[in-house]
Amino acid sequence: MSGKIEARLAELGITLPVPAVPVANYVPYAVTGNLVYTSGQVPVADGAVVWKGKVGGERSIEDGAAAARLCALNCIAQLKAACGGDLDRVKRIVKVVIFVSSAAGFNGQPQVGNGASDVLVDIFGDAGKHARSAVGVNELPLDVTAEVEIVAEIA
Repeated sequence: MSGKIEARLAELGITLPVPAVPVANYVPYAVTGNLVYTSGQVPVADGAVVWKGKVGGERSIEDGAAAARLCALNCIAQLKAACGGDLDRVKRIVKVVIFVSSAAGFNGQPQVGNGASDVLVDIFGDAGKHARSAVGVNELPLDVTAEVEIVAEIA
């Protein structure tokens, strides 16, 4: 299905990943009313973890931002599935939560989170502007660098 958002993705040279299948007892997204909640998405592409390690340790802020960006693209892939393949149904991104695997003393989580936030605004424009939390954590599953979840309003 093609529409305004698909055209924007093509313009940006972005191909969305295939939506990941849950690896435990949860669903990849939940729809209630006009809201879609994605489960946390990690930086996986083609079935393999792309970014591992702690920001402020073996990973730079730029690495962390790239990991958060990939996580956000995985979230958008889940949103697309929730919308029956039509991303034009996304009215706005409401909330984004970014978990950053952080070395002791690292406090640049907001800069890492911009990797997710920037790509959402690039794709959805003003509708991509959102409330956000960027939180440093000691460990994430599979030793990933970041994990992102999104709440979106849909038509």
